[in-house]
Amino acid sequence: MKYRRRLFRQPEPYDTEGTDELFAAAARENCSYAYAHCPEYKTILDAEGFSPDGLRAVQDLAALPFLPTALFKRRRLLSMPRRRLPIVVTSSGTSGHTSEIGFSFGDLWAGLKMVLRVCRKRRLISPKPCHYVVFGYQPNRHNRTGVSKTAFGVTLFTPALSRTYALRWQDGKYVLDLKAVQAAIVKHSRSRFPLRFMGFPSYAWFLMKHMDDQGVRVQLPKGSKLMLGGGWKQFYTEEVEKPVFYALAKKVLGLEETDIIEFYGAVEHPILYCDCEQHHFHVPIYSRVLIRDARTFEPVQNGTPGLVNLISPMVCGTPLLSVMTDDLGVLRDGCACGRKSPYLEILGRVGLSDIKTCAAGASEILNGTEVSL
Repeated sequence: MKYRRRLFRQPEPYDTEGTDELFAAAARENCSYAYAHCPEYKTILDAEGFSPDGLRAVQDLAALPFLPTALFKRRRLLSMPRRRLPIVVTSSGTSGHTSEIGFSFGDLWAGLKMVLRVCRKRRLISPKPCHYVVFGYQPNRHNRTGVSKTAFGVTLFTPALSRTYALRWQDGKYVLDLKAVQAAIVKHSRSRFPLRFMGFPSYAWFLMKHMDDQGVRVQLPKGSKLMLGGGWKQFYTEEVEKPVFYALAKKVLGLEETDIIEFYGAVEHPILYCDCEQHHFHVPIYSRVLIRDARTFEPVQNGTPGLVNLISPMVCGTPLLSVMTDDLGVLRDGCACGRKSPYLEILGRVGLSDIKTCAAGASEILNGTEVSL
């Protein structure tokens, strides 16, 4: 995967225009590999009359058949034997089904380089030790979800003095323990080391509301950060506007808006989208984003809302080159932070049961096709 290696070695993580040619080469390389090693993926491309050789420029990505994330929740698609995949992670399964995504050693190495470059840009990597509160799952051998591994990985950005989890493994199940988290926050507010949070924004909101109702206020040490990712999931009806969230974080934790960092991503598209100082998710060089009309699936111009189609050549263990999410979004140009790439704004979610993909219904195409492991 020489073109992928070159792409993930680029020093500037947001120079999408300057890496278009290299990205197209890496996408063609990835597509050719999946076509040759994943029978199910080959079936879908053949049914659409698409050849990997058709990827010559980034403009050709629009013609590449995409796979809906729902397909991965119903079928295991791998481009390598399971024994060659050191890590297999699952999605959170809030819809009742889970995706199972395999990563090769090369995939993981590319991902590490991506994370280091993106997080250095946001000044999240530091030698100064920190305490951590994770609004997510305590690691457990029974838990293979990508979100739990990501949350733990974020605690490696600095030397971790301690880790407190909101969801603790107890008696064979996860138990939400916000009382212990609140006690840890109060304790660490008196420390000379920063406190960093990571995890679901819904749990962060619920805890801050509880602290506010109880009249509990703390001033966290300088350098503390509230890092959020994973979305609101089943609590989407409780989601609040960002200014309301930021105001409560200032009131209860003493954190400024500049201390709050957000991430966007998916197990089926493991690219790190880290917001800029203006809280915009700029598209990094490791991916391209197409917004498609919800009826025709044709790409729309920047500034027009539609379905979010995510493209990346990072993963070879699973055919994830082009996936269609159940997110509605819009790409916008221009940002006061100075990053040149467009940024993705997520507007909401739709039910994938209502989406019929341009892959002519990938599940229907694959009926009768056995998954080879």
